[in-house]
Amino acid sequence: MAEIVVKIPGELKELESASGIRWQLAVEKKIREELEEIARIERIVSKSKMTQEQADSLADEVNESLSKRYAKILKG
Repeated sequence: MAEIVVKIPGELKELESASGIRWQLAVEKKIREELEEIARIERIVSKSKMTQEQADSLADEVNESLSKRYAKILKG
């Protein structure tokens, strides 16, 4: 089994000594959930017939639309 070292940020230091928390199980569960989500996304993407060029074009359209929307909101 691989070993992972987890560094706890300063703002979470009080959690480090929390009693009753089984950190190994908590971290293992979160890693498992993330890997399952990645696998789910890969399954969805693998079925896509959209080309990279089409995806880039769609992303540009969405970005432009959002830019216009937020500019309008900021102007009041």
